[in-house]
Amino acid sequence: MICTTSYNMVNFARYLPPIPPKGGLSLPIQKVIERNININDYDYDLPQDRIAQYPVKERDGSQLLIYKENKISKDIFRNIVNYLPSDSLLVFNNTRVIRARLLFKKESGANIEILCLEPLVPSDYSLSFSSKESVEWKCIVGNLKKWKSGNLITTFIYNNDSYKLIAERLHGEGETVNIKFSWTSDNLSFGEVIELTGHIPLPPYINRSDEQVDIERYQTVYSSIDGSVAAPTAGLHFTDTVFRDIKSKGIKKAELTLHVGAGTFKPVKSDNVINHEMHYEHFSIDKKTLELIYNFKGKIIPVGTTSVRTLESIYWLGVKLLRKPYDFITGISLVQWEAYELPGTISKGESLEALLKYLDKENLTILHASTGIMIVPGYDFKITNGMITNFHQPRSTLLLLISAFTGKKWKELYIFALNNNFRFLSYGDSSLLLK
Repeated sequence: MICTTSYNMVNFARYLPPIPPKGGLSLPIQKVIERNININDYDYDLPQDRIAQYPVKERDGSQLLIYKENKISKDIFRNIVNYLPSDSLLVFNNTRVIRARLLFKKESGANIEILCLEPLVPSDYSLSFSSKESVEWKCIVGNLKKWKSGNLITTFIYNNDSYKLIAERLHGEGETVNIKFSWTSDNLSFGEVIELTGHIPLPPYINRSDEQVDIERYQTVYSSIDGSVAAPTAGLHFTDTVFRDIKSKGIKKAELTLHVGAGTFKPVKSDNVINHEMHYEHFSIDKKTLELIYNFKGKIIPVGTTSVRTLESIYWLGVKLLRKPYDFITGISLVQWEAYELPGTISKGESLEALLKYLDKENLTILHASTGIMIVPGYDFKITNGMITNFHQPRSTLLLLISAFTGKKWKELYIFALNNNFRFLSYGDSSLLLK
């Protein structure tokens, strides 16, 4: 069993953005958003016993809230196909949760926990996971004060032989620490090592140690690209049966990848959301998927807030490419409030066409980028026509996103869910929200 005390010391929610914002807004943010937004207006009472600590027995047996044509109803998730428009395109985040929690014990007896956030050397996720030499990662360290010097070592067993994983502290930046990992086996990759030694990084509101059930259930059935430290939980409800029903109705589906960071749990501490510093996340989308979204004439429904943020960021990156192409020279990135500064009159088609031309010009088949977009009430959705999502924490950026989509109706939706015994947060129930 894993000590949850050391896990909480990691302070999972305080992850700072790995990519510092470049430049700033040409207008005061208050004028860009046109009004101040007080986080106290996005609060509600969430009893502890309504936070799901375990998944339901069957993935698609969770409850489903349907918000359609301004009406609220409920059903079971396995029947979601009955409420999806036949001309829908579902967009899934295929990221896979890694065993990012590494536990060490110093000779003094102190427990040190390392949460791996993102690779630095090599910086590419796949290259880092496949590396059979040492790697460097940006991490959060629990009980860091007890690690003043020396390397941390933990042992693991592979094919009946014992090996060591060594963590060397390099330097820190803000609340994160750069750590070099090495191991005493030439035959194992870093990805294999953390599979053997690491633990599932359950969110802090799940008050238990990770268990065998989490290895399968804190992962979507379609996850394929390693990199997340938190699951895109809206997708946890999908099963092969649901996918067959979706296909039989002629509903299309597409995939993109956004590696979910620990910052998704970062609370909004200031009353005015303008003062909140959003986390940055890396995403990728291939050219064929961009072309599909570009040509699609029906309803585009992302699965999860991570997919929403990615799709909306893609639109603004296309606008940015048209208006400020020089910004792409130093990396493709969307700053937190940039969407409120850029002109929103450019059509989805014009924006995506610009990105497709960029990929052609650079001879690329995949768009790699990062986003710190913060979607708040007053935001004008450019690609998203609906969404499938779980129920989110009070006073959170995710709840602000839901409010941006549903308006003041969000509170009625959440009261309905509470009154109808819905389960909340990562392992909780689902909702389908349609404009």
